[in-house]
Amino acid sequence: MTTVTTPANFTELGLISPLLARLTELEYQQPTPIQAQAIPSVLAGRDLIAGANTGSGKTATFALPILQHLHAEKPSSSKSSKGNYVTGLILVPTRELAKQVADSIKSYAVHFNGMIKTVAVFGGVSANTQMLALRGGTDILVATPGRLLDLISSNAIKLDRVKTLVLDEADRMLSLGFTDELSALLALMPKKKQILLFSATFPEQVQALTQELLNDPVEIQVQSAETSTLVQRVFTVNKGEKTAVLAHLIKLHQWRQALIFVNAKNSCKHLAEKLSKRGITAEVFHGDKGQGARSRVLDAFKAGKIEVLIATDIAARGIDIEKLPVVINFDLPRSPSDYMHRIGRSGRAGEVGLALSLIDHEDYHHFKIIEKKNKVRLEREQIEGFEVDEVISDALSVADKPMGKSEGSDKKKRNNKAAVNTDIWLRNS
Repeated sequence: MTTVTTPANFTELGLISPLLARLTELEYQQPTPIQAQAIPSVLAGRDLIAGANTGSGKTATFALPILQHLHAEKPSSSKSSKGNYVTGLILVPTRELAKQVADSIKSYAVHFNGMIKTVAVFGGVSANTQMLALRGGTDILVATPGRLLDLISSNAIKLDRVKTLVLDEADRMLSLGFTDELSALLALMPKKKQILLFSATFPEQVQALTQELLNDPVEIQVQSAETSTLVQRVFTVNKGEKTAVLAHLIKLHQWRQALIFVNAKNSCKHLAEKLSKRGITAEVFHGDKGQGARSRVLDAFKAGKIEVLIATDIAARGIDIEKLPVVINFDLPRSPSDYMHRIGRSGRAGEVGLALSLIDHEDYHHFKIIEKKNKVRLEREQIEGFEVDEVISDALSVADKPMGKSEGSDKKKRNNKAAVNTDIWLRNS
């Protein structure tokens, strides 16, 4: 893995003045670790595989170098480029992420005076509008694979001039079954191109993709639980009492924004109805909602007009909310990697955040798997007034008992860490 000392400022990364001016306006004080380590390599034209927690500044890591390359090439190529071309292609798994990434790129390019064109395409909205936007080609295209293939079949865009390909949230894309679509898209691109792969986790599919596609890539891994500003806590509850506990926590702490994850679309509606009976208004966010409705709900939540949002895992990617106080796992995610993406909605960009998981005795062993896969270990806590039944409590204590001669030391470390995390959370809740 590549290790680089974090520069004191963006100037040391070799970025040009229009980008530096914009970063100053956006009050970017210092490069994040992923930006510091990756941007010089991307500017140098190297392939890249980068692992970093959500909220670590990945979008700027690939967007700034792509914009700089395009700016350097534009004077000589702008007049000669014809047809429905695309130079920089960014593939993402969800509509929300596509829009968010495109908006960020446009923001970074403000001082290029409209020289660089960026378009986002995704399903759920009219393809005709997107076809019009692509007329004459685009410098940067942010796309979900399915909609991109549809537009290619309609001759709205061609991929034979792609110079840089970015796969964002690569682990999620492959787990969602994009493999065939990705293969079809790669077949339409030039063999010689720069490939940048970003993934919070590295399952076997991502590793195989890396070996197959990337050419001598720079590998960077900057995930670090020690420097995380996200406090993780897990509460054991009796079966059937999760809703009551959830309502109690929301009312007790009066969170201005709470993002609650469940595993099924129907569960969103059912939980919202149950909370409504307890005097808590909640909106829902899932794949069955039309794109217009999803955008309205998400915008209202970001603006603080919605205090409680109940969502499926579609919200675990592509939602970037400044200072989101809390994320709650009402249902545990089926995949351990999805746990990290869910909780990564809070504690972003150095802000203190809180991630809560509610588990009953049926969830207990699955949560241990989540911990093992993600290399975390959390104290099991209980909420006053909602203590678990004595029989269950005894069973959990036995199952949770650490083994080996370091039992006392490990337990003390966990207790100390939990105490510190609790103090941070209480001061910022």
